[in-house]
Amino acid sequence: MDIGNAKDWKPRSGVERIHVIDAHTEGEPLRVIVDGFPQPKGATVLERRTYAKEHLDRYRTALMFEPRGHADMYGCLIMPPVTDMADFSVLFLHNEGYSTMCGHGILAVTRVVLETGIVERQGEGGTDRRGRTEEIVRIDTPAGLVTARAWCLDDRVEEVRFQNVASWAHALDQTVDVPGIGNVAYDIAFGGAFYAYVDAQSLGLTLRPNHARVLIDVGMRIKRAVMESQPLVHPESPDLAFLYGTIFTSPPEDPKHHARNVCIFAEGEVDRSPTGTGVSGRAALMHARGTLDVGESVIIESILGTTFVVGIQYTKETGGRTAIIPEVGGRSFITGRSTLLLDPGDPLRDGFIIR
Repeated sequence: MDIGNAKDWKPRSGVERIHVIDAHTEGEPLRVIVDGFPQPKGATVLERRTYAKEHLDRYRTALMFEPRGHADMYGCLIMPPVTDMADFSVLFLHNEGYSTMCGHGILAVTRVVLETGIVERQGEGGTDRRGRTEEIVRIDTPAGLVTARAWCLDDRVEEVRFQNVASWAHALDQTVDVPGIGNVAYDIAFGGAFYAYVDAQSLGLTLRPNHARVLIDVGMRIKRAVMESQPLVHPESPDLAFLYGTIFTSPPEDPKHHARNVCIFAEGEVDRSPTGTGVSGRAALMHARGTLDVGESVIIESILGTTFVVGIQYTKETGGRTAIIPEVGGRSFITGRSTLLLDPGDPLRDGFIIR
């Protein structure tokens, strides 16, 4: 037996190879696709998103679903930029389709592109007192241009924060009749995607991992009910005008933090992180109610107890309403590098899900 032979093994001709780097942000996975995925066509990221949905969806299911992924896998395809300012563009993938923006994904992909050299370090932001260089990474997303800042020491990215797209409170103090539950109070906010925010304690819910199945069931019921009763309009693009998920809120388990967020999104995925777009919308709701001002920030927990910090950098008018420009920070780590194989003879090549 010679285990070493495996190092030199190569798949036979005709097997597609997809090269990925896996990472996570505060527990939420991100599979960064760097080669082998056909490039979607389009002059904007939204056009590329539409093209991928219509022509390349088998690659999404193959990489997100079992046996290569799982029901809660999340992905990111790196693409050429669509604006002059950006370093690259991204398309985010999950079990239901393609999201418009993803905060945990921005944090993780920023670390990946800097540590692997996909984006060359320039030290554009200078050097801090600890000797860390500040790198500026600009990313085109379906929701718009996002700017990330990373502080690097030697070959390691130590900290990442990003300035999100304009976020706003869309509807406050709404109620909806949810089948099997009854009347549910909720708010809606946009933080790169639209979410319905619901107080978990009012429904007797506990935001812990061992309650995930109940949270998925209730969260999806609320999402469907809100979608049926509350039409959404985005001031710039109809492609962004859909409800992405339900975010349950509760007091924090750590008294040093402000609150806890658990997001049920797409087709019943549970975000392991506090949700970057979700905390952006949460900050917009707090600003609308006068509890968070420009220059202030809060720490929000996830279902795992991991945290994001979210603050308000400034406000602006968009679509006839006041929006905030939030900044979100969290920790990301690279967990692996692999080549995934799509064998044309495999009847399960395009993936499957058993929930």
